[in-house]
Amino acid sequence: MRVLPIHEIPRLSPEAYRESEKLPVLLVLDNIRSAANVGSCFRTADAFAIAGIALVGISAKPPHREILRTALGATETVSWQSWEHLTSEVQKLKDQGYRILALEIAEGATPLPDFKAVPDQPIALILGNEVTGVSEAFMELVDGAIEIPQFGTKHSFNVSVAAGIVLWEISRQLR
Repeated sequence: MRVLPIHEIPRLSPEAYRESEKLPVLLVLDNIRSAANVGSCFRTADAFAIAGIALVGISAKPPHREILRTALGATETVSWQSWEHLTSEVQKLKDQGYRILALEIAEGATPLPDFKAVPDQPIALILGNEVTGVSEAFMELVDGAIEIPQFGTKHSFNVSVAAGIVLWEISRQLR
C-alpha cells in the first residue's frame, strides 16, 4: 500500500466542482470567533460538496488571511453568503422547505446515530460559537437539534470537527 501523490488523486477542477451537484445542505456559522475554524468549515464543505455556507455575526468572512490559510482554496469553490438579518433569512429558508437544525447539546436533541436525513428536503445546519454555542435567537427558530454523543469530560468538539462529523453522516445518508 502507498500514499497517492497529489497528482494521482482524482479530483474535480474548481470549474467542474462549481457545476457539480451539491448536497442540499447549508452550513450556518453563528458567531464563530476563530477565522481558522471558519476556513476549516469551508474545506469540509468542499469535501462533502454541500450547497454552501452562511456566515453570521462576528464570523470572519473571506478573504480573511486565516480563513484562506486553512480553507486551502475552498473559498473559491464553496458558495457563501453573509447574513445581516437572522430572522428574515431563516424564514426565507423555511419558505423554501428547509429543515432548520442546530448542532447543539439541547433539551430534546436527536442523537446523531438516530438522526434521519430526508431525501429531497434541504437542511440548514447551524453551528454556534465555540464558547456559548448556538445563539438563543437561532434556537427559537430551529425545527430541531442534533447532538453528537460524547463519552469524555469536555462535552464539546472543535466546531470544525463537529461540522465534519455531522456532514459525513448527512452525506452518507443522502448519497
